[in-house]
Amino acid sequence: MFQTSKTIFALSALSISASMWSSAQEIQHPNIVLIITDDQGYGDLGFTGNPHVKTPVIDNFARESIRFNQFYVSPVCAPTRSSLMTGRYSLRTGMRDTYNGGAIMATEEVTVAEMLKQAGYQTGIFGKWHLGDNFPFRPADQGFDESLIHLSGGMGQPGDFTTFFKRDSSYYNPVLWYNGEQKAYDGYCSDIFADEAVSFIEQNHKKPFFCYLSFNAPHTPLQVPEEYYNMYKDIDPSSGFENDNRPFPIMSEKDKEDARKVYAMVTNIDDNVGKVLQKLEELKIADNTLVIFMTDNGPQQRRFNAGMRGLKSSVFRGGVRVPFYLRLPALYEGNRNIETVTAHIDFLPTLAELCNAEMPTDRTIDGTSFLPLLKGEKPEVFETRSLFFYWTRRYPELYNNIALQKGPYKLVGKTNHDAPLENFELYNIRADEFELKNILPENRSLASEMKTELDQMIHELSNSMHLQNPPRIIIGSKHENPVFLNRNDAGGARGIWTQEEVFGFWRVKIQEGKYNIRLKFIQPLESAGTMFLETNSMIYRQENKNVPTDIIEMKNVSFSETECDLIPFYTTQSRTVFPLWVELEKLE
Repeated sequence: MFQTSKTIFALSALSISASMWSSAQEIQHPNIVLIITDDQGYGDLGFTGNPHVKTPVIDNFARESIRFNQFYVSPVCAPTRSSLMTGRYSLRTGMRDTYNGGAIMATEEVTVAEMLKQAGYQTGIFGKWHLGDNFPFRPADQGFDESLIHLSGGMGQPGDFTTFFKRDSSYYNPVLWYNGEQKAYDGYCSDIFADEAVSFIEQNHKKPFFCYLSFNAPHTPLQVPEEYYNMYKDIDPSSGFENDNRPFPIMSEKDKEDARKVYAMVTNIDDNVGKVLQKLEELKIADNTLVIFMTDNGPQQRRFNAGMRGLKSSVFRGGVRVPFYLRLPALYEGNRNIETVTAHIDFLPTLAELCNAEMPTDRTIDGTSFLPLLKGEKPEVFETRSLFFYWTRRYPELYNNIALQKGPYKLVGKTNHDAPLENFELYNIRADEFELKNILPENRSLASEMKTELDQMIHELSNSMHLQNPPRIIIGSKHENPVFLNRNDAGGARGIWTQEEVFGFWRVKIQEGKYNIRLKFIQPLESAGTMFLETNSMIYRQENKNVPTDIIEMKNVSFSETECDLIPFYTTQSRTVFPLWVELEKLE
């Protein structure tokens, strides 16, 4: 298990030749390694006060780093990732859900990878993308030279159909997507993603690179190698907090068992972070590489979370405050705290300034570079700006699980669309970090002002172009043929997931031509029936007597060029069944 040593670091640079670096370029083009984990809460580190979880590598990295102690993200994963990549609130990018067809980021968005690529960087992503699985939304379409990802929001989920049917072993020996093609791998998922990230760094270390290592762990399903689980199988995750005055949740036996598995998964991540840091040392580029460690939202299950209120999906701090550690000692002294409020939307503008990359100027960038904070400055903008939080399925719900944070104050709505001001909550999070005392009754004027701003923000974001005109998957392009439409990107009935008798569709743009189509069902179809495929202006039907079967093929289907909702369903006398996925291959 690798632990980094305290060293004086020098910033890396764009090479003039394979063996020389110019000092001028050193300032312009540092290497970037961004490490993010999935559903790891603020309290899932030894460094943040958890007496049970073993994270010596990340703990030591945190001690060496500049620690942003008031760093905020979105309450769930896909919105956080879209904001990280674009510097914009997720609703501006078309991101409105983690599935339900709402986890597709518009291809017109300019990502960190695209921005850095224009500045001469090699770019790679390893792990979770969750911003669109088809052309033109994949990592390769959004600026990444190399990509190794699973589909949808997580391995073992219906959208990630190459691992879905593996059930309790979906994290082992998976079929993943390497540069858009299926490829089989041996081993445990977190080890695979870290090893491939290390290989990318090794292959590209003589020129500037951006490595995005995006672990899908410790997201459910909670699967972990036995050697790691055995470290925690006998602990009581609720013990050891008797003298801690922070609020602590009541944990059921299931919560405790979940915590044991999560801690085991986090320790595995810790070892893999060690691999990355060790490789930087071996290649003698640790001095030249900016490394960031963070998580994407609060914990999904009840366990120690530093006393904060709320879990993943909540706009309270337990759902949106995460660890964020940044190591760049050559320019900025490490082992210190920054208490200024910062957020995921600040990542892109910060890298633009740090790496001398051109930031988009033709759109609203919600974030602000926090480079001045690293220099010890305290720009007023961070105190006067507001941060917007929300989370509900499909689209924002007025005014449910929605918040505006400005300075020390936070206005929270968990109420009806026409609720009076009295139904909102107001907190001073500097004086009340656990958000326990609602101070709205004695601060009505402030609450009213903040609600006016909240209303303006809701109106602006809900009318975003990409939200009003959601992205469409392109079918028949030379960039992706065949196309697999998965359940994560299917719209229709609310919460469409593993249901069989459910209405669903995919928003697509079909290029004219003939196609062979395969439709996969979760369970074999037992009764003869009819397969229907609807577009805007045409219905294609095919009788099926070949039962039982879980695959139906429709060959030589002629499509005109169209933008439509593609609606497939299989009917019998008693059932209407929606497929798990649809494959469309354009014929030459």
